[in-house]
Amino acid sequence: MDKYLLFTPGPVNVAKNVRMAIYQEDICHREVDFDRLLQRIEAKLLKLYEIQNTADYRAVVITGSGTAANEAILSSVVGDKSILIISNGEFGERLQTISKIHNKNTFLLEFGWGERLDLGKIEACLKEKAIDIIAMVHHETSSGMLNPLEEIGVLAKANGAMLIVDCVSSAGAEVINMEKFHIAFCSSSSSKAIGSYPGLSFVVGKTAEFEKLKNLPVKSTYLNLDKYYQFIKNHSQTPNTPAVSLFFALEQALANILNEGVSHRFNILKQRAETLRQGMSALGLKFLIERKDMCSVLTTVLVPLHINVGGLRQKLREKSIIIYEGKGCFKNKVFQVGNIGELSFDDIQFFLTSLKNILLEFDQAEIKPIVSPGREASNINHNQKYREDTFDVCR
Repeated sequence: MDKYLLFTPGPVNVAKNVRMAIYQEDICHREVDFDRLLQRIEAKLLKLYEIQNTADYRAVVITGSGTAANEAILSSVVGDKSILIISNGEFGERLQTISKIHNKNTFLLEFGWGERLDLGKIEACLKEKAIDIIAMVHHETSSGMLNPLEEIGVLAKANGAMLIVDCVSSAGAEVINMEKFHIAFCSSSSSKAIGSYPGLSFVVGKTAEFEKLKNLPVKSTYLNLDKYYQFIKNHSQTPNTPAVSLFFALEQALANILNEGVSHRFNILKQRAETLRQGMSALGLKFLIERKDMCSVLTTVLVPLHINVGGLRQKLREKSIIIYEGKGCFKNKVFQVGNIGELSFDDIQFFLTSLKNILLEFDQAEIKPIVSPGREASNINHNQKYREDTFDVCR
């Protein structure tokens, strides 16, 4: 195999035309060539989100990871208001960490990693704390949980709260109807389901909400969201020197999705995820969360007791297959298999065959003869034994 197969939630294997887009002619970012490039990217981002009233929304692009986009929002839109962070995993916790730095009135409603959000508890918290702004993660990558945007959007509107959403790993894979779900701002990244290189992020938001930013205190220099908005609005520019080659790659990746059709791309990712899940289920593996709660980006798999995650990853790496391991309270208890980027059906079958053979190696190393009085020796396959406390330590 002449390349790594990245079965991860990002970075991903990019399309050939995205790779070639980086080799465009050099341009100056303060010339009209870049102005037009940024204009094209903004238009494509609004199409990716399938926004109908495009005049009511703007998109700004930041040279930085998805966390940069999140910090730009959280440091710029809150002011002295109260913000509630809803968390059920690592990236919800990261929103909380960022918000506490910039906003004194930050509240946290915490659920266990991989636990469904309780709408009743959220509504009660909104009323009790008189919350002005809600921030949440759409796809919580640490567990693979897809959190309910529409239902929380309804709660936000009913309680007069602004809704901010981290869509870093869901944009390009899941429906994010900003208009219907009452989302004021959302963030995402170039290197996940959109299928480009790491290094760029963006914020899509309501024009009316962008306009309000000039009246709020400035809490960051590089990540001042109002400055990004003013520069794109007035000059079709970014306030700081952008990673120009990555902008060309992002435009091509967005064009690939739009040429395919957004709904068609979503269906392809769902089919890949289902193929992987069926294949891994057939190998006797179990999943961390129920399928109905899973996203279209990755699958989080429970690790049988007799299998070492590091050893499993190394054996797959020797076949040029890269997967994720669990983080935080899921470390050494799960592994994660992504299905975004340029992965073919043959690649998926190669992964499943490789995984099957590796699991057999672990099983054969674990099986030992067991002799009971009056009975012949028998073999026990430990493949179905899992840690029962996987969730307990995360709650």
